[in-house]
Amino acid sequence: MPFSLRQRAERAMPEPVLIVLHQETSTPGRVGQYLQARGIPLDVRRPRFGERLPETLAEHAGAVVFGGPMSANDPDDFVKQEIDWLAVPLKEQKPFLGICLGAQMLAKHLGAKVCAHPEGKAEIGYYPLRATLDGRRVCPQWPDHVYQWHREGFDLPAGSRLLAEGDMFRAQAFRHGPAAYGIQFHPEVTHAMMCRWTTRGHERLALPGARPRMDHFAERPMYDGAVRAWLAEFLDGWLAPRADARPGRGAERVTGMAMAAGPYSAG
Repeated sequence: MPFSLRQRAERAMPEPVLIVLHQETSTPGRVGQYLQARGIPLDVRRPRFGERLPETLAEHAGAVVFGGPMSANDPDDFVKQEIDWLAVPLKEQKPFLGICLGAQMLAKHLGAKVCAHPEGKAEIGYYPLRATLDGRRVCPQWPDHVYQWHREGFDLPAGSRLLAEGDMFRAQAFRHGPAAYGIQFHPEVTHAMMCRWTTRGHERLALPGARPRMDHFAERPMYDGAVRAWLAEFLDGWLAPRADARPGRGAERVTGMAMAAGPYSAG
């Protein structure tokens, strides 16, 4: 039976990206702006407030789990459920990106430790970042400073590739499998978000290692251009589907960046 015009239009629409947020006022920032500018719909859900996550990502282009003030170690049911849910994108090998808390949840799901700095330090503000060889295979150009807002970090999960490292918290970005990425820093932060975070979360600016509020805004013009360029390049590759047709294997839907970084292998 021929498709109706409506069915054809629906079939022509790009698949949405699942956006997982953790506060009522949270937004996906520049990640959301990037996706919407390319005509990609956003499926925004907040499990903390009772919204369910899909049982499959078959109808999604990928998923992004953002940050929040909670810990991946918290006993709340929604935290545990989100961590368990990460089995879905990993099993289906759909593009997944965890940012800050989202990266910590991914690390914990994979069996790695998530914990505070041994000296109680926090990264809040701009801090140096160093890309590894694997990281430069994913994106040739990485920013040398990135915006941070966290007091917990994670160990590199077994079988993952370290993409970028820092001084205070070593693991800053990693890839696991062909399409799952976790980053500790916040490339999605807009100027308006920075204003909100440094106002509503001002008490965290007193934590050991945190940068003064004035430095956040003074350093943004120096570092944000490189962060913005990196994010666009990263997301371009993250969303680019490729078929891995190596002999002896069925076709897999993996990201273009995963192909550039080489085949995934444990260890």
